[in-house]
Amino acid sequence: MNPSPIVVRKYGGTSVGSVERIRKVAGDLVRDHRGGLKQVVVVSAMGKTTDQLIGMARQITDHPSPRELDMLLTTGEQVSIALLAMAVHHLGPGAVSLTGAQCGIITDDSFSSARIQAINTKTIRKELEDGNIVIVAGFQGVTPDSQITTLGRGGSDTTATALAAALGVPCQIYTDVDGVFTADPNIVPEARLLDLIGYEEMLEYAASGSKVLHPRCVEIANKFNVPLEVRSSFRDVPGTTIVKEDRLEKVAITGVTGDAKIGRLALTRVRDVPGVAAKISRALGDAGICIRLIIQGINHDNSNDVSLIVAQDDVNKAGQILKQVMSQVGAAEVKVDPDVAKVSIIGSGVSSTPGVAGRMFQALAQEGINIDLISTSEVRIACIIRKDQLQAAVRAVHREFDLANLERKELNGV
Repeated sequence: MNPSPIVVRKYGGTSVGSVERIRKVAGDLVRDHRGGLKQVVVVSAMGKTTDQLIGMARQITDHPSPRELDMLLTTGEQVSIALLAMAVHHLGPGAVSLTGAQCGIITDDSFSSARIQAINTKTIRKELEDGNIVIVAGFQGVTPDSQITTLGRGGSDTTATALAAALGVPCQIYTDVDGVFTADPNIVPEARLLDLIGYEEMLEYAASGSKVLHPRCVEIANKFNVPLEVRSSFRDVPGTTIVKEDRLEKVAITGVTGDAKIGRLALTRVRDVPGVAAKISRALGDAGICIRLIIQGINHDNSNDVSLIVAQDDVNKAGQILKQVMSQVGAAEVKVDPDVAKVSIIGSGVSSTPGVAGRMFQALAQEGINIDLISTSEVRIACIIRKDQLQAAVRAVHREFDLANLERKELNGV
């Protein structure tokens, strides 16, 4: 007799945002449980709970202890898992709720942005064998010396794919949209739902502003070859399946993303000597700030202008740090610009299809949109523009590549 299949499912904050939504999710879980499916369910905090908890902490102090903030924020997911377990119990089957610590998620001690180091699946496997639906608090873990940590924004996605990798099973991410689209449907109503997308493309989507999946979630799925699917928790319709690129036919462009939550910093007339970029990067890295893009200008009189893109929440802090290292790199000035955004095109054929960049730049020019910076990779071209022009840029580029009519097939025999 074949063992019952196992799947990891993740439900985001909007999917469990009310008691009624929790009951709906419980009903779906019980239906599939009775059909013989074993389920590990990762749950986020309800609705805006995490933001509310952060707001309360800020009312107490402008600089809450990272350890205590993590202790506070993890309570949001504990509410969700307990209520969902109760809802399942009410319908008959067994269910058990587990915190990150209880289900064996071990992390480093980087509070608010911890990395998973190991997962002990013994408890989860035992509960599944006992016939329970296992409901796990996303976004959190515990250090080897029992300190509670959080994995940062989007951490519940990371929890789900990491558990799926540890268990060797597929992962389904349930959210408030039907799947991954060629653009944000709120900006481009005619955007097309993608049935399939490659891991590398999805990683660029996530890193370029798409809110469907967190980048670390996609990295884990790709590294451990976790079958990953994005589906709606509100409608019973097929979603988007993320697969290896070699299973898909190449298309020039898969989609357009926009990211308004960034800021730009510039150091002017930086000395053109070895080690300057290292000093700048190290200073920001030591403060926990990730550089999303760095571009060095053309040399003039043995100096360069250096531009950096960071997350919007880090702009002011990064500006303060760069002012402290100005003298070390010989910079004349530090400029801070929070009013920028990034528009990106993504596709497996970006680097191998002539004319793609030109078409993107022309589409922006026709809308009167000036490009401040340009960055490229094998599957992406990103342009930094003014924030108030972002939606017009996304619509123009989507229209230029006729993505509303995009067709893509899975290759046979792969």
